[in-house]
Amino acid sequence: MKRIIILLIGGLLLTNTLWGQTVEELEALKKTKKNAIAALEKEVKEIQHKIDSLPQRQKAWENNAFGTLGFNTSIFNNWFQKSVPNSSGGAIGITVNATANYNASKHFWRNAGALKLGWVKFDDRDNPDDEMDYRVATDIFNISSLYGRKLTKTVAASARFEYRSGIVENFNNPGYLDFGIGGTWDPEKGLFVTLHPLNANLVLSDAGSVYESTVGAQLVADYSRNFSSGISIKSNFSGFLSYRNLNRSNWTWTNTLSYKVWKVIGIGFEGGLRGNRQETLDYEINKLGNEDATFDTISDKLQSYFLAGITYKF
Repeated sequence: MKRIIILLIGGLLLTNTLWGQTVEELEALKKTKKNAIAALEKEVKEIQHKIDSLPQRQKAWENNAFGTLGFNTSIFNNWFQKSVPNSSGGAIGITVNATANYNASKHFWRNAGALKLGWVKFDDRDNPDDEMDYRVATDIFNISSLYGRKLTKTVAASARFEYRSGIVENFNNPGYLDFGIGGTWDPEKGLFVTLHPLNANLVLSDAGSVYESTVGAQLVADYSRNFSSGISIKSNFSGFLSYRNLNRSNWTWTNTLSYKVWKVIGIGFEGGLRGNRQETLDYEINKLGNEDATFDTISDKLQSYFLAGITYKF
């Protein structure tokens, strides 16, 4: 009996010693693993910091489409304060702008298209000979394509094609076809400036000698930005300077401002300014019948259009 008690006590002491050693070993192993995990977490944070410091990678293709729809109407009955007391009028305007841009490490390709149409109507109901139909007020069609081979992060050698015309009333009368080579400056996302010292400006028209194709320089500046507040802006300037005669030069500047109200719907404003002495001379001769008009006898008239209404974005 005494021998059995001694064996039991010895077994208990041995078991306690082995258990104590196992716990110490496990605690040491746990500490080692925790240190390893802490070291790995530190490495992960360092790698993430390097990733965050790199320039954000852009998608190869970025497509965008948006526009503005504006309209108003008015009806007057026996409103004798007006010179035409019984009349009705209205205006409809629509613009569509689309872009498809490709950007890679060595080159880029920017494509854009715009269609801007507007109609107005004024009906004098007391005059049976008055024209009642809507008449075209704005008629602009534009497509362009710019290809660039990057020389640095912000400068590229580039070539550009552009076509401008009316599409409803005066298709190709006139129509402008530009092709030029030069350089493009792209300092930040949303802004690019193109200067092509060698640019051919081909004018297509039925107006005879009024229009003339020339060679010159083309400057294009385009800026677009979307703010987190829902405000979006876009501004585009395109100008051609003729080397032969300044009267053959032309420029167009358009601006769009919109505010998102709900999902893809918003309110906005769009306006454009344009200067073109060839179009002014053509209007004097072929529309007003002033056949003796020349560049020296006419004054350059600033062309403009404005549209406010509902905006939409695809």
